[in-house]
Amino acid sequence: MHGWREPHLWGTAGLAGELTFVATGLLALAFVVGRLDAQETQDPHAAQPERPTVATHAGTVAPGWLELETGIEADRFEDGTHAQSFPTFLKFGLGSHLQLGIGVPTVHPAGSSFGLGDVYASVKWRLLDDAPVVGDFAILPSLKLPTGAESAGRGTGTTDLSIVAISSHSIGNVALDINLGYTHRSGDGTVAPKNASVWTVSTGGPVNGRLGFAAEIFGFPATSGPAGRDGIVALLGGPTLTLKVWLVLDAGVIIPLAGPQPSALYTGLTWNVGRVWQ
Repeated sequence: MHGWREPHLWGTAGLAGELTFVATGLLALAFVVGRLDAQETQDPHAAQPERPTVATHAGTVAPGWLELETGIEADRFEDGTHAQSFPTFLKFGLGSHLQLGIGVPTVHPAGSSFGLGDVYASVKWRLLDDAPVVGDFAILPSLKLPTGAESAGRGTGTTDLSIVAISSHSIGNVALDINLGYTHRSGDGTVAPKNASVWTVSTGGPVNGRLGFAAEIFGFPATSGPAGRDGIVALLGGPTLTLKVWLVLDAGVIIPLAGPQPSALYTGLTWNVGRVWQ
């Protein structure tokens, strides 16, 4: 999801102590992992899924190559209502350590109509490879535009600036990705909080042959202001299936542990389309 949750859904850091505790724990986990080999894909045509997790990894698409991620998520809220989202994310390799991302989500909110959500763009810049403590380290700034209809519940009506710090490691064939993110929004905070944060720890790897797995715990600390709400902690996980080196399918569930996170089912794919320019 680069996050695979859209940036405008992030909760704000109303509990600074919680975020500090989480950050300390994640840095300690990264220290334990230490100088493990960096994640690296030698074949430029090999898919590098960022979905289905909220987190992302430090890897970037090869220069001149295009990768597409898309899928569907079906949410069930505590009041029994349902919503669906159809996130689509395009990744373009700009350099050996630089990737442009364009997100074009479509959503069907509970009690509203289907349509375009808030479009966003991001640049992932990997600053370090196989460094002490942080492993492969990247930053991911992004900009979200108010393209979704606020009146229909498909957008927040705000312009959002976000930054995510990414630490990626590999333990044999198993990946470990740690993210810490922050968002600042325009607006008066009545529709969406002005400041936001997120933390994630995700993993994934092979199980048997083409079958693999993805798993994650993620949290959106509590919000403050007029649009404030309780913090969220949830688990995400399910199988992955590599049909081709360039095509990976996924499916699974999201299970809330705390806060107003809906239960959800998801499925989707990551497709490395190929080289689109020299």
